[in-house]
Amino acid sequence: MPRDWPASQAKPVAGPFFVAGTGRCGTSHLTRVLGEHPRVHALVWESRFLVDPGGFEDLARALTVAYTPYHSDDALRRLDWLLTQRLTGLTYEAFRGWGLAAEIGAERYQAACDRLWQLLTWYEFDEEVPPLTNEHGREYAAGEPRSLRRVVARYFADRSELIAIVREFTDDLFGGAASRAGKATWCEKTPFNLLSMPFLLEVFPEATVVVITRHPYHVAASHLDQSWAPSDLRQVLNWLEPIYRRWLAQRRELANDPRHVEVKAEELAADWQASRTTLFERLGLPDAHTPSAFAASLLDHRDGQLGPAQRAQVAARLCWAAEELGYQP
Repeated sequence: MPRDWPASQAKPVAGPFFVAGTGRCGTSHLTRVLGEHPRVHALVWESRFLVDPGGFEDLARALTVAYTPYHSDDALRRLDWLLTQRLTGLTYEAFRGWGLAAEIGAERYQAACDRLWQLLTWYEFDEEVPPLTNEHGREYAAGEPRSLRRVVARYFADRSELIAIVREFTDDLFGGAASRAGKATWCEKTPFNLLSMPFLLEVFPEATVVVITRHPYHVAASHLDQSWAPSDLRQVLNWLEPIYRRWLAQRRELANDPRHVEVKAEELAADWQASRTTLFERLGLPDAHTPSAFAASLLDHRDGQLGPAQRAQVAARLCWAAEELGYQP
């Protein structure tokens, strides 16, 4: 088991790294930069199985303090769907064609999932499915299933035992990918890592979560152009405001933890060479040239996108967040 890193530790640990943000704030570009460092391998695809609905964060509750045989069965089915359907790109949704399993290696990924299932499950049995009742009595329709395979997960009275399994699975996939790339550590980006930092640091106490911020006005403007986000500004603000509120409430609790590193996209772009050196130093990495860089041209094209009425609309909802993050309203 990894040792617990105290919040008072002065120097961050050099990996692994989780990149986080609101979305449309520079997470992808920051991940690309980190992956160009000689010591860091960046996953191309967002893993999502740690923090998404049905992922490990939900599983940790269902198999510990919220445990019942039915909760555990539901949690395992959701996790199985996430790992074997969504993240392998087989679903008919925005994640269709997702390539995480292919990036890891299909055989290695499947073998890791099989081992995980063995560690999480207690037993299985066939539960009878009763027939429907109709005017002629109780009978099954042609081809109707007579039973359901019920999976019962293990109950983890000691949460740390489950967390160790989650860690082993994750590090097997990501650490293996880093080793094959000849890198010492790994970096994973899922924007909503932002709202699950305590859980990520519970699983990897030696990790660093790198949060990149961007002016909320520009974040809102950029969301308007995305196929996965609302196209109406009011709806975009309804999408974003709860994210900012949850994040900034949590941010205060992590303010003094050196494993929480926050950078502004605008500051990185203003003087990239100096900012890059400082960034790597804060992450416990030696400075290194990276082909990718932050530049003002990546950010300032949003300046004129919102008109005065739209800017006032954003200000009414997110002015407080901009101020708390150190931006001019």
